[in-house]
Amino acid sequence: MALGLLIYSVFVENIFSPRLSPKDTAKITLNDLNLKVEYNRPSKREREVFGALVPYNEVWRTGANEATTFETNKDLMIDGMLLRKGKYTLWTVPMENSWKVMFNSKQYEWGVNEKMEPMWDPNYDAIELEVPKQELDETVEKFTIAFDNKTGNLKLTMAWDQTLIEIPVQVHPNSGS
Repeated sequence: MALGLLIYSVFVENIFSPRLSPKDTAKITLNDLNLKVEYNRPSKREREVFGALVPYNEVWRTGANEATTFETNKDLMIDGMLLRKGKYTLWTVPMENSWKVMFNSKQYEWGVNEKMEPMWDPNYDAIELEVPKQELDETVEKFTIAFDNKTGNLKLTMAWDQTLIEIPVQVHPNSGS
C-alpha cells in the first residue's frame, strides 16, 4: 500500500516537481529591528499581469498560494500610522496609478477560498494605506518582495512585471524591545 501511495504521489500528484510559485522570504535586520516577509512568487510567463491576471481594484493575496505574512519585532510607523509588533497577513488592491496595502492581524492558512476569492477579512485590518505605483523600465519576471535601505529610509518594496511599489517603514520612536 505504501508503494502504491508513493507511485500515485510521484506520477499523479507530481510531488517532486518544483512549485510554479516557489516560497521565498525577505528579511532585514537593522540594529535590533527584525522584519520578515514570507510569500510565494508567481511568474509572469508572458502573461499580462496587472489589470488582467491580477485585476485592478480587487483585493489580491499579494503573491500566490498561502497568504503572505509580515512580521516585526518592534512597533512601526507606516505612512504615519502605528503598526504594533507582531505577525500580520499582507493584502493589496492594485490600481492603475496606486495600490492600497493592508496589514491584517488575522492569520489565514491559504490566500483564497475554493472559489478563488481572497480570504481577507477587512475587520482585522490593523492599517490600510495607499502608495503610488511606479513604472519600471525592465520587466521583473517573478513577483518580488524586498526591503530597501540603501538611502537610510527603509522601504518594503514589491515588484512584478513593470510595476514597483514602495511602503515607507520606520521604527516607532517609543518602541521597546
